[in-house]
Amino acid sequence: MNLILLGLPGAGKGTQAARITDQYNIPHISTGDMFRAAMKNKTELGLQAKTYMDAGDLVPDEVTNGIVKERLLQDDAKRGFLLDGYPRTLNQARALQQALASSNRRLHHVLYIKVPKEILMERLTGRFMCSNCGATYHKVTNPPKVEGTCDKCGAHDFYQREDDKPETVENRINVNEEQTEVLAKYYGEQGLVREIDGERHPKEVFEDIKDILK
Repeated sequence: MNLILLGLPGAGKGTQAARITDQYNIPHISTGDMFRAAMKNKTELGLQAKTYMDAGDLVPDEVTNGIVKERLLQDDAKRGFLLDGYPRTLNQARALQQALASSNRRLHHVLYIKVPKEILMERLTGRFMCSNCGATYHKVTNPPKVEGTCDKCGAHDFYQREDDKPETVENRINVNEEQTEVLAKYYGEQGLVREIDGERHPKEVFEDIKDILK
C-alpha cells in the first residue's frame, strides 16, 4: 500500500501517520527523516544535500527526488510506504511518479486531511509555555488546572513562542495551503485523492482512514 498524506499544519497528520504505520506495518517517510538518514549514511546524494543545508539553502529538487527514490527502494518500503512532506511541488510529484513506475509500482491513495483554517488557527495559536519550568499548555485542549498558575512549578509567568503567534501561524498556513491545493488538484485529476474530515476526534478520523484503506 503506497500512500501520500496531505494536510495543512495542525490538521493532525503526525497523529494519523503514527496510527497508519502501526496498523499497516509500513514506514512513515518524511523529508526530514530521509535527509538525516542519507547524511548519516554518507550517500552521495546525502552529502550533496548537506552542503546546501549547511549553507542555509533549499535542497534542489533533483537532489531531494534522488534521495526519495533511494529511500523507496529500501527493504522496509517494498511492502508499502506513507510519504509525509513529499512531494511539495508538481515537479516533485512527477518525479515520484517516474520513480515508482521505474520499479513497477504506483500510488494507491492520497489521504487529504481537511480542517477549516479557523480551527487550524485555534489549534496552533493556543499553545503557551511556563517561563519558569517550560511546561507546555494549550488554551483549549490543555489549560492549567488553575488559571494563570503552572501545574508543575506554581509560577505565574507564561510566554508564547514566535512560531505559535497568530501572524506567524497564519503565514505558515497560507504558504502550505497554496502548495497543498496544487497537489490535491494534480492527484485529484488522477482519482487518487481521499478527503477526510480532520475536525473530529483523532479516533474518528482514523476510522475513516481505515475504511478507505480496506
